[in-house]
Amino acid sequence: MKKLSLWLTGIAFSATACAQQNPTALKYGNVINTTDAKKHLSILASDEFEGRETGKAGAEKAANYIAAEFKKLGLQAPVNGSYFLDVPLTESAVNVSALTINGQAFTNWKDFIFQGSADTKITAADIVFIGYGTADEIADADLTGKVVVWINEDKPEDGKTTNTSYRMSATRQAIIKTIQAKKPALILAVNGGLTTVLARFNGVNPGGSSRLSLKKAETEAPNTAAPLFLVTGAVADAAVKATGKTFADLKAAAKTAKQTQVVKTTADVAISSANKDVKAVDVLGFMPGSDPKLKNEVLVFSAHYDHIGLVTKPGATDKVNNGADDDGSGTTGILEIARAFSQAKKDGKGPRRSVLFLGNVGEEKGLLGSEWYTDHPVYPLANTIADLNIDMIGRVGEEYIGKPDSANYVYSIGSNMLSSDLHKIGEDANNTYTKLKLDYKYDDPNDPNRFYYRSDHYNFARYNVPIIFYFNGVHADYHAPGDEVSKINFPLLVKRAQLAFFTGWELANRDARPVVDKADAAKGTR
Repeated sequence: MKKLSLWLTGIAFSATACAQQNPTALKYGNVINTTDAKKHLSILASDEFEGRETGKAGAEKAANYIAAEFKKLGLQAPVNGSYFLDVPLTESAVNVSALTINGQAFTNWKDFIFQGSADTKITAADIVFIGYGTADEIADADLTGKVVVWINEDKPEDGKTTNTSYRMSATRQAIIKTIQAKKPALILAVNGGLTTVLARFNGVNPGGSSRLSLKKAETEAPNTAAPLFLVTGAVADAAVKATGKTFADLKAAAKTAKQTQVVKTTADVAISSANKDVKAVDVLGFMPGSDPKLKNEVLVFSAHYDHIGLVTKPGATDKVNNGADDDGSGTTGILEIARAFSQAKKDGKGPRRSVLFLGNVGEEKGLLGSEWYTDHPVYPLANTIADLNIDMIGRVGEEYIGKPDSANYVYSIGSNMLSSDLHKIGEDANNTYTKLKLDYKYDDPNDPNRFYYRSDHYNFARYNVPIIFYFNGVHADYHAPGDEVSKINFPLLVKRAQLAFFTGWELANRDARPVVDKADAAKGTR
């Protein structure tokens, strides 16, 4: 048996090691190169584009550049003869003029982050501490019209690693909905790690005082859910002061026993907003398939072209958040992939299935462009076989700095969430052509960083369209002016883009589309 096992293992290894490269795929994959990538990215991430903030002139310039490149490549303009799909947005200039608890005033983006846009004015004499918000803790609690103090962490369980990130897990998202159903006036979600996060911004909202959202239809009911404030421990201490205990004391006790209680403490909140319409577009380039039986099926390559715009911090010397990696690198990637497919089509080797190249707007504002596209698709999502999403592929993430494989890896996220077929296709493409280290660390819907929910692929996944998200990880210049073209590793960007291309080439040309055979892991809320 031992000899037979070794012999069979040898055969299996040999078959894997000698996987046949498709010479046609290899030829067009090599069309993707550093020279063209550097040309595109040097333009998209230049100061002239002013950080490509959604709704601003820089984003419009980027959209026009991408559309012009699509036209040069001979891609079809699929939106009634245009490359632009209008994404109707509303900008709400939000002002939190007061958050005062027990006579102590607190400041937006120093002590808390307000999530919402509705005008409201609240004066309350009761604050209810509900611990971790479990069913037992809130079942009998009267929250109507009350200010609620809630521990924004997963409740510790024996033998289980606890998610304490301020980014809410799916469990906490469900708890929020349950709390809101009990009609409180306001929710204060307390997380100790928020103090460190807010310290990075020195009291300045990096997105400015306004908030973008998809424009609501006139018939759509207004959002009446209680406003949500993400708050620090200092705010929580003021809220529970009358108990004679600190928030940390109550939190520690809530781990083992129900601590729900009403605290007689005054709270005053005033929020005002002014709204205006904003112009924004997704950019679409379409290549029809060559096979009459398969051309109605569509493969999507996506990347967001927007970034966070100009620096708002007073006294800053570098005024532009260029976003070379985030996501100029991904946008460059799909332009290069489109060029490779276009050259193949010109040579009579075009894909059997149709391919859509999708430049999304508003990703940094909440995945708005991809949400609009997937809710109002130009091509039916039932016919969309997969989305290969590229968001940050030009640098070495902080976890790989100094490691031997720092210039030969990529995080692959989501490939196995919905389709084991897609996962295998992605791995086979890598083993056959690029031989990158595929790191699956973040391929988990329960990842505290919640990367699976934080880029445009998620909006396809929520409709059960299989996805792969290619990502290099965050770095010191993430959402900072230092994210410059000079720091991009172009050979690595090209290799990662080639992996997406080879995976897409197989998807676009194989006989069968990837089967959705996994439980829906995409139902969490970003």
